[in-house]
Amino acid sequence: MKKIITISREFGAGGGTIGQLVAQKLNYDYYDKEIIMEAACHANVDMERMLRYDERVPRNFGFAQSLFNFYNRPLSEKVFQAQKEVIRKIGEKGNCVIIGRNANSILREYDRALHVFVHAPMYYRMLHMKDLMPDTSEEKIMDELQSVDRIRKKYCTFYTDTVFGMSQFYDLSLNTAKFGIDGCADIICELAQM
Repeated sequence: MKKIITISREFGAGGGTIGQLVAQKLNYDYYDKEIIMEAACHANVDMERMLRYDERVPRNFGFAQSLFNFYNRPLSEKVFQAQKEVIRKIGEKGNCVIIGRNANSILREYDRALHVFVHAPMYYRMLHMKDLMPDTSEEKIMDELQSVDRIRKKYCTFYTDTVFGMSQFYDLSLNTAKFGIDGCADIICELAQM
């Protein structure tokens, strides 16, 4: 039986909802923004600043800039290290579903873990987000989908030296457009109980 389930996800693919369903079905603890709050306490960083750095690389990090030469790295590095400590403590406790924050890389050496990547085509994700935000234009939603995906990819590469969404870094990849939210949750639960 898998005691740790990590879910990385494209924005709008339903990974958070799937994680909540899996946690309910397996009677596991569910962690998402809670990780940020606990990490903020550990890092002595106020919550507003912590949320600004959540799943983001330093703003001034660019292609031509050295990894060791940007002025705001200490705070962003401190935030990531605090989140990493919290995620490891949660992983050691077990019986948990952790959403995002590179938990699959942080907990890759844990034997009883199932690392999942949830994705879907852009149009499906836009429709999913349109249901959640009916007053927002499709164009604005599409812009947000692309922006968040780009930020998550940079964050993943920057802090873990892995590639966001690349199959070799996950045990399972699920397309919510093919299996649906409930179907994905069922598949994860079935595999977690093996």
